[in-house]
Amino acid sequence: MEFFLLVLGVFILVTLVAGVKIINQGDEALVERLGRFHAKLTPGLNIVIPYIDQIVFKETIREQVIDIQPQQCITKDNVSLEADAVIYWRIVDMKRTYYAVANVRQAMSNLVLTALRAEIGKLELDQTFASRAEINQTLLLELDESTDPWGIKVMRVEVKNIAPSKTVLDSMEQQMAAERRKRAVILNSEGERQSAINSAEGEAQAQITRAEAARQQQALHAEGTAMALRTIAETLRDPKASEALQFYLTQQYLEVSNKIGSSPSSKVFFLDPNSITGSLNALLSMNQSKTEDPTDSLKKLPLPSLNLQNRMVNKQEPS
Repeated sequence: MEFFLLVLGVFILVTLVAGVKIINQGDEALVERLGRFHAKLTPGLNIVIPYIDQIVFKETIREQVIDIQPQQCITKDNVSLEADAVIYWRIVDMKRTYYAVANVRQAMSNLVLTALRAEIGKLELDQTFASRAEINQTLLLELDESTDPWGIKVMRVEVKNIAPSKTVLDSMEQQMAAERRKRAVILNSEGERQSAINSAEGEAQAQITRAEAARQQQALHAEGTAMALRTIAETLRDPKASEALQFYLTQQYLEVSNKIGSSPSSKVFFLDPNSITGSLNALLSMNQSKTEDPTDSLKKLPLPSLNLQNRMVNKQEPS
C-alpha cells in the first residue's frame, strides 16, 4: 500500500511539472490539444494540460539570417557568373509559419535563389555591378510579398558578391585597359589643343600690346616734336636769338656738305651763296610779326636750297 501511494505521488508530481511550461523572452510556442491547434504560448510561465496538450512548434521571433551559398546565374547578355546573398527575416505570425509551410528555412532559401537568378537575368553584366542596390530593393519587395502568407517579414536582402568567370574577368580587364588608354589619348589631345589656343591668344595679346606701345610712342614723338616747335618759335621772338640761330644753321649746313663730299662716288654740288643769308633774313623777319602764331611762322620759313646732282662720272673704287 505504501508503495502504491509513493508511485501515485510521483505520478502526480510529474504530471504537475509537465503541465508547467516556461517560454523564454524572444520565443513563442504553439500548443495542440488532441491534434488540433489550441493556443500560442508567450514568454513567461504557461500552464497546459499534461498528456492532452502538446507543444508542437517552438521558435524565436527575433530577426534571423539565412546565408545563400554562391549560385550560377546567367545575365541578359549570356554571361555566366556566381552570385550569393544574405536575407534577414523574422516570424510575425507563429501559427501561419508552422501550418502554412513545412520547412520555412528551405522554402525561403529556394525562393531567394529563384528571385536572385531572375533579377540578374534581366540585367547585362555591366549593370549587375552598378545596380546592386536596385537588385537588393527588388528582391526585398518580391520576397516580402511572397512570404507574407507564411507569417514571415523579410527585413533586408543583401547581394554579397557577384563573381564572373576568369575568362570574363580577363576580358573586362582588357576592356578597362583599352578604355584607360583611350582616355589618356583624349586628355593628351585636349591638352595640346588647349596649349595651342593659349599660345595663339598670348601671341594675339602680345601683338595688341606692341601695337598699343607703338601708337603711344608715335603719339609721344609727335607731342615732343610739337613742343620742340613751340619752344623754337618762342625762342625766335628774342632779338638776340637770331645770331645763335644763324650760327646753328650755318653749322648744320656745313655738316651736310661735308657728308656729301666725303662720299666715295663722284658728284657735282651747286651751292647758292645767297640761300643761307636769305633763310636767316626770313627768320629775322619773324620777330617783326608778334601777333602771329609761332608755328605759323615756322611754316613760312624757307629752307636753304641745295641743288644736288649725283652723277656717277667714271665711278672708281679707291685703290
